[in-house]
Amino acid sequence: MSPSGPIRVFDRPAHARRRARAAAGFAGHDFLVRRASIDIAERLAGINRDFALALDLGCHQGALAAALADTAGMAGKPDMLISADIAPAMLAHAPGPRVAADEEALPFRDASLDLAVSVLSLHWVNDLPGALIQIRRALKPDGLFMAALFGGDTLTELRQSLAEAEIECEGGLSPRVSPFVDIRDMGSLMQRAGFALPVVDADRVTVRYADPMRLMAELRGMGESNALSERRRGPMRRATLMRTGEIYREKFGLADGRVPATFEIVTATGWAPHESQQKPLRPGSAETRLAEALGTSERKAGEKTGR
Repeated sequence: MSPSGPIRVFDRPAHARRRARAAAGFAGHDFLVRRASIDIAERLAGINRDFALALDLGCHQGALAAALADTAGMAGKPDMLISADIAPAMLAHAPGPRVAADEEALPFRDASLDLAVSVLSLHWVNDLPGALIQIRRALKPDGLFMAALFGGDTLTELRQSLAEAEIECEGGLSPRVSPFVDIRDMGSLMQRAGFALPVVDADRVTVRYADPMRLMAELRGMGESNALSERRRGPMRRATLMRTGEIYREKFGLADGRVPATFEIVTATGWAPHESQQKPLRPGSAETRLAEALGTSERKAGEKTGR
């Protein structure tokens, strides 16, 4: 914490403006949100549980609601889904009950939700552990939380190309691409926030673009353009921008002339604690030896084995 308060990696008002600006044309750039929403809907369909009241936190334009509608008749579909987003212009396109809400300051009372889902929004939160704690508190005991967010390998090609171009053209680096959570850290964050039975996995998606400029335009259309607090306020120099494109092609260009962009989608699942949940066994409490399960003989450490 700095003398003036906590460090703010992201400029949240700027992020809200980027998101609002993208709202009008978002349907042409929402393929990753739709993909992650379908994945979560399918995961929910595999859970034998009824959810009366659910929250779609950072809902964009309601892709999760649409994905859940396609699973009609299957388990996991909530009776009521509340859509929440930091940008009212984005939220206006979502169905059902809606509330303008910031992921960093949830307006929901404790133990009020049966299910909370977030699709590709939480990677813009300054205090992710704090946001996860708020979500866990808003869940009823044995309530479910499921989130998809961009992971550490996202846009690795663009980050490397921007860094090399700025060092070469400007003699230094400026923050251009957001830091993303590492899959290895997400499980620990879930445990720190008090979630039980956390599970974390990742899906890597490679998208091909005609050139790096098309990728940058896509990021603006997604509402994912630069909102770092320490970003340069002026536009990128033309020479730096052009050199970024050249380096991108030199290092990552494909045989067909296109360039790849990696998006890593980390999905985390956890439950609000409840006494009915399965508990891990105490060390040394197993009733069956590993040697018996493997059909072999148990020997002490250092004991030599026969031929």
